[in-house]
Formats: sequence, C-alpha cells, structure tokens
Amino acid sequence: MKTSSSLPNANARPIPEYDLFGIDDAVLSTVLAEALGRGGDYADLYFQQGRSCSIGLEDGIISRASSSADRGVGIRVLVGDQTGFAYSEDLDLESMGDAARTAAAIASGGGGVPPQRFERRGRHDLYAIAEPWDTVGATRKLPFLASVERVTRSLDPAVEKVSVSWGDADTHILIATSEGVVLTDSRPMSRLALAITAVKGGEVQTNHNSLAGRHGIEWYSEERILGLCREAVDRTLILFEAKRPAAGEMPVVLAAGASGILLHEAIGHGMEADFNRKGVSIYSTMIDQEVAAKEVTIVDSALLPGERGALNVDDEGSETEETVRVDAGTMRSYLHDRISAKHYGVKSTGSGRRQSFRHAPMPRMRCTYMRAGPHAKEEIIASVDKGIVAETFTNGQVQIGAGDFTFYIKNGWLIEKGKITAPIKDVNIIGNGPEALRNITMVGDDLKLDTGGWTCGKNGQGVPVSQGMPTALVSRLTVGGENA
Repeated sequence: MKTSSSLPNANARPIPEYDLFGIDDAVLSTVLAEALGRGGDYADLYFQQGRSCSIGLEDGIISRASSSADRGVGIRVLVGDQTGFAYSEDLDLESMGDAARTAAAIASGGGGVPPQRFERRGRHDLYAIAEPWDTVGATRKLPFLASVERVTRSLDPAVEKVSVSWGDADTHILIATSEGVVLTDSRPMSRLALAITAVKGGEVQTNHNSLAGRHGIEWYSEERILGLCREAVDRTLILFEAKRPAAGEMPVVLAAGASGILLHEAIGHGMEADFNRKGVSIYSTMIDQEVAAKEVTIVDSALLPGERGALNVDDEGSETEETVRVDAGTMRSYLHDRISAKHYGVKSTGSGRRQSFRHAPMPRMRCTYMRAGPHAKEEIIASVDKGIVAETFTNGQVQIGAGDFTFYIKNGWLIEKGKITAPIKDVNIIGNGPEALRNITMVGDDLKLDTGGWTCGKNGQGVPVSQGMPTALVSRLTVGGENA
C-alpha cells in the first residue's frame, strides 16, 4: 500500500476561498492581531463552509429528505499547553474580532505581532471527484437509490423490508496561522447504507451493510452496488442458521476488514498523544518498548485516496502523513497535534482534527490498520482447535485508560479442529486492548480496508475515520456465548 508525501507548490495560484469567505490578507492579519492581543504563543483561524444532503428510502418510498448549510470560523489561541477557543457564525470583521478577543483571554501580557503577508502552502490531492455533490441533483440520486432496493429484493424472496439511507456533503476550509501560512481544502463525502429485514418460517432476522468515502457519484458503479447488496443479504440470511457458541476463554480469529474496529477502539485511542501527555493511557511510558509480536505493525495514515479518514491537510494546517505507531511489535509513535508535538519535542503527525469550526482540534485517528503478515487465512484457521471467527461488529464499549473492552459480534463462525463448522451470531468478546495486542500470534497476508461509514467519537466530537486489518489470531479472549 504505497502513499505519496510530496506536496505541490501552491504559491502562484489564486485563493478562491478568499472570495468564498469574503476575506483577504488584511482581514486575516487584523483578526490574528486581536487573537494575539494579550500575548498568546500562537493563533490560528479555521474557516469552514459546507452543505450536506440526506435521503431515506423505506420500501421504495421516500421517508425523509433534508439538506443543510453551515458556515463560520473557529479561532484558537495557544499558551503553552493551554487553549483559548471561540467561534463565530458571522464572518464580518466585528464578529470575528469579538471571537478573537474571547479566545485571547487565556493569555496575559504583551501582544504578539501578526503576519502581514501569507504564504499559501501546497497540499496533497487525495480525493478529487468528477462532480462536486452540490451539482448532483435529486433527479439523479433518487433513481440510483431506488435501484439499490430493487437489486436487494431480487437476490432472495426472504427479503421482506429494505431501508436505504443516503448522505453526501461538500466542505470547504481555509486555515490561516500566526506563522503566516494559509492552507485550503475541499472535502467531499458520501455514504450509502442498507438495512434488511428477512423472514423465514415466521422467524425474523435483520442486518446491514454500507459503503462510504470521499467519493463522487461515479464511484458507485453497478458492480460495487451489487456487492453491497449481496453481502448485506448474505449476512442476513446466514443468521437463520447461526447459533450462539459456548461461552469461555478461547482463541479468536479476527476477520480481515471490519475487525479493524478492535484496533481503533481498544488500542488506537490509547496511542493518541493527549491521553499520554496527561498520563491517562496505559501506553504513556511505552515508546520504544515491545508491545506485540514482531508480526504486528500498526499504521495510522491520512494518505489513502478516497478513504473517509483521508486528509490533504489536517485541521491545524499541518502536513498529513502515514504514521507507524507499532513497528514490528515495538511502539514508535503517538498520534500528535500541535500541542502534543511541542510537549514531546517532535514533529506533528498531522493528526489534529475537529468536528467543525465550533470545536478546537485534538489528536485523532484517520485510517487505522494493521499491515499484512506472512500467514494465509487458511493456515490461521487450521491452527485453532476450538475457537471462533469474529466477522462483523455492531457496537462496543472501551475504557480508554486501561483499554478494557467489550465488543458485540453480529456475524461469525465456529472453528473446530482447524475447520470452520457453523455460523454463529450475537456474541460478545471481552478483553483488554494492550493484552489482546500482545496475544496476537499470527497475522494474515490478506489486508483489507473496511469501506463502511465509520465515525469516531471523542470528547463530544465526531469525525470520519477508516480502519482495516488482515486476518489475525488472538490466542485468547473471553467469549460471551450460551452459558454466559
């Protein structure tokens, strides 16, 4: 999986976002002067304008449709590790000045000197789409969504109810810093979700599937839609045969793809730098220590084109990258924003993210995955005498400090004497993230990124993320089954 880190030269090009937000260098300098007026170390402005559309289809009938627009600026002032923050939904100079003075209240002393001229930095180009979503009307979206329902129903007569959910958005941002840098980005997003109810002999089963990413309408090909629908139907119908396994401690094979949720929740948050800077995370003293087997390498990347977690530039204006967090079993890096990078004396990993201009940024994941290992999936299954495969997940709970977790498995498989013997359903797996990481003994060669519409929540903010992994064997986890 190769990614590029070279950035284009942007200095010679005009800045259309200046017109979009009704600003220029003089406005930026004036607002930053107010933000630094009481002596902050650093200040930045985060301008955002976005529009979104959502549509719901229930059994061929539009059940909901909405659109929204949002616009404003977030103003941040840093003094050491402390943050002053305010935002304004009005972009006139007076309103922005008021917000800047509110953010500046965290500082005291003489004011800093704001930049008078700004350098426009280059950025990656990870999600160019053929047509912006604001140019794609309902006359094209509705027939497309109706076709998803038709395809789903055609796959099996047991399918009784089909719900299709759609969302798309275009977001434009401009970041200006007290270091005299301006960066811009235009971020598309789309998500197609499918929920199915099937009935056989009076028994009812439900399941779901989704596709999402920073893609345009051209990405949703007939082949991709058929795959979405077929997988959703198969996931649902297999539940009629599935049983709950016996409870107890046993090996668990994490299936390639969606099992990346375990990496994200039970391990990933603990490696975000703010939790470690504050001493909350169990990983706060583990840099350069062995935390897993040598087969295990865990990466968090912003550079995977089209992924929900892809970012041309982070929400502080830092260059994004691929960050190796665990390298051949040894922990190498936290995910850093500007504050934690300064605290640890390292470079930001481009992981400063925020939900919108109404929020201050903090270290967040982007696309978290485990690199492929040396083993075939069949070899991993064959090594297990009695255990389960965890295939699709619906929800879970994690204690970030200690890493204790519980995850709910909707679909899975029973392994007996090295062979998959039966489908299972409605299973909890319970464990501790750092311990589970140490207990990964085999890593497959089948790395898969999950294309579902994952959103990560932290401190009241939600941001889009991606995740994935190859098939991997955890030598022991507690499984909550029939006798739990």
